[in-house]
Amino acid sequence: MSGGLDTSLLFGLLGYLVIVLFLGIWASRMMRRLDDFLLAGCRLGAVATAISERASGESAWFLLGLPGAAYAAGFTEYWTVIGSAAGIFTSWILIAIPLRRLTEKLGALTIPDYFEMRFGDHARILRSVSMVIILFFYTAYVAAQFVGGAKILTATFGLSNGWGLILGALVVTSYTLMGGLLAVVWTDVLQGLLMAAVAVILPVVGILHLGGPAAFVESLAARAPEMLTLSGGKTGAAFLFGVMIGSLSWGFGYLGQPHLLTRYMAAKGVRQLKTGAGVAIGWVLVAYWSAPLVGMVGVGLLGPDLADPEMVMPLVAKFLLPGWLAGIFIAGAVAAMMSTADSQLLVATSAVVEDFYVRILGKEKTDGKKILLVSRLATLGVALVALVLAFSSKEMIYDMVAYAWAGLGSSFGPPLLLSLRWKRITRSGALAGMLAGTISNIIWNNVGALNDAIDLKFATFVFSLVFTVAVSLMTTGRSEEGRATA
Repeated sequence: MSGGLDTSLLFGLLGYLVIVLFLGIWASRMMRRLDDFLLAGCRLGAVATAISERASGESAWFLLGLPGAAYAAGFTEYWTVIGSAAGIFTSWILIAIPLRRLTEKLGALTIPDYFEMRFGDHARILRSVSMVIILFFYTAYVAAQFVGGAKILTATFGLSNGWGLILGALVVTSYTLMGGLLAVVWTDVLQGLLMAAVAVILPVVGILHLGGPAAFVESLAARAPEMLTLSGGKTGAAFLFGVMIGSLSWGFGYLGQPHLLTRYMAAKGVRQLKTGAGVAIGWVLVAYWSAPLVGMVGVGLLGPDLADPEMVMPLVAKFLLPGWLAGIFIAGAVAAMMSTADSQLLVATSAVVEDFYVRILGKEKTDGKKILLVSRLATLGVALVALVLAFSSKEMIYDMVAYAWAGLGSSFGPPLLLSLRWKRITRSGALAGMLAGTISNIIWNNVGALNDAIDLKFATFVFSLVFTVAVSLMTTGRSEEGRATA
């Protein structure tokens, strides 16, 4: 086990950071227009689309929050895995191809673009509301990734939390500023493969170190027998609503995350998405089922009383591996943070530039250099706001991500899915669903009794779905519904 500051550990991590910055510099040479910056010129192949979508979908939550939750709760976290896998599968099957086809037909670069054009919303209400929702939730989401990066750097190298936040934010913002979505995708492919390797290899090595599967099970049973069950020792309503539904409902969020949806929009075509779906599901089957084991192995290796359970993955890597290899594996956790933060920064940038600066203010985007400069300034501005929020936050990564994830998933998931699959949806219905998802999320997050009664992710998605359908049915046939563009 490493003690103090291991220089080989430092070199492993710094080597990784140099690589992603190089990719950002290389991608910057291909930036010519706004669609290059936001959608990589719609030229992503199947593997790049799939691995990038998976890497950006998981965030610091995947290698910090999820193992930390499994360290504390045991096998009950596999309900989260099941729900997430179902959500990923549903998104690729029901949303990816029709969204790619329709956004190409409409000429939409962003999700607000899509909603406005899909419903012929000349008043631009849908664009304005969706733009505000994106900026509101993504600043919190990016802040959670910065907090994750700071935790890793603090636990591994002893940096102060403040310097950890600044360093993590600086690296992510730098390569996103330079290369836009192309840099984000190139780095995401590297990061997605590294994340999967970490999730699979660490628990295997850890179980062997403990003496095999039987010794691993004994270490969990010695802490608490309920850690070996899917119920966590709970029964009845406490299990149904507190464990199963709350964990399964993580899957709803995958239907409405703009930073994932843009990957579908940026693919070369439908053929790449069909192949990409298989690649993405393969990644899930390999990586997702392994990540909770990292936390549970940590119980036996590190003991049951870590001050911060979300640091179990970096600590397990330092315990098991030589310094240089532990540095690369810890870079996997940094990768999880970076692969999501960069995508979210880009979506927030698109809301400021394409949806506000170009569409609402009516500024020209024919001057490629000027619009790229505006885009980069917007990226920097969003990053700075998120950094300030990260400095002031006292929440766990798991909780911060759950809030933003639910907010985006419930605000956009039902209106988007129904706009692609249900002919009777109207403009008013889509707007009602967005507002219901956002408002209910804010209320649920601030009223503890509601969240204790039924999980925020489930409740807010249901509210959005009900309002989208009900208002659409009430406004069917009115001239404002604007369904002709579908």
